[in-house]
Amino acid sequence: MSAMPGFLVGLIAVIWPGFGAEPEAGYSGYIEADYIYVSATGAGRLSEITAIEGMSVVAGQPLFRLEDSTQAAALAAAEAQVAAAEANLDNLQTGARPEEIEVLRAALAQAESQQKLAQSTLDRSEQLSVSGTATVAQLDSQRAALATATAQVAQARAQLAVAELPARAAQRSAAEAALHAAEAEAERARTALSERQVAAPAAGRVEKLFFDPGEVAGAGTPVLSILREGPMTVLFFVPESDRPKLAPGARFRLSCDTCAPGLTATLTRLAADPQFTPPIIYSREQRTRLVYRAEAKIEAEAGLLPGQPVSLVFWP
Repeated sequence: MSAMPGFLVGLIAVIWPGFGAEPEAGYSGYIEADYIYVSATGAGRLSEITAIEGMSVVAGQPLFRLEDSTQAAALAAAEAQVAAAEANLDNLQTGARPEEIEVLRAALAQAESQQKLAQSTLDRSEQLSVSGTATVAQLDSQRAALATATAQVAQARAQLAVAELPARAAQRSAAEAALHAAEAEAERARTALSERQVAAPAAGRVEKLFFDPGEVAGAGTPVLSILREGPMTVLFFVPESDRPKLAPGARFRLSCDTCAPGLTATLTRLAADPQFTPPIIYSREQRTRLVYRAEAKIEAEAGLLPGQPVSLVFWP
């Protein structure tokens, strides 16, 4: 090219635009899909699969369910334990029941009546003792009866006071701790039950079902895959000579046999370590075998398919 006269190069460039220009750096790659593999946290038999291959799903949409009778029974038992712990704590905080307190009040009233009767009988006997009608033995017996009645009144009052008091602080603390433990167990059982139904973690299209209803899926084993919505990724390899020219953020024009015109992609990742095409020989003649894996995000949804081959041209 350098030996060709300048005027001749200019003339040919007018007739044939682009003649003499450096060719654009182009790369071949393919579309790489971003799949989500959906699985359950626990093992179980698949009782229902609502997802169908090819259907579109939104985030939170139910996809499949595992048998949950055991988890439902565990939740019912845990909720019953919560109810029992709440009742026990309420009983300790409020003291005896109203009916029990009424019985104790009636017993106190009876004891007070007995005390008044014993006091009245003793007063009459003391008056009669002046004239010699009442004996000393009668007075001693009636004084003992009054003391017994007085003690019974004091006992009834103490029982009523205890019944009206709440439980001791240590008992209430133990009951509160038992209630918290029961609530935590109920929440754990509720979570275990909810995890038996698995929903879509993101919007996309169901790509592949790996199980049928009635089969047993292990914990963490994918039941289906979802092709996530959004821009796809182009995977391509950059030769060693072009590696210094590129950095994340570089843009490319993208084309393929069925692509719409005007597609672009932005470089998001560029490997630091090279990959090789055998044989691996570090010589001037073989350095072209060094290539670097690169990834670029397509800047618009273009209806491309996973695995589809594409071409990229650097767009400075």
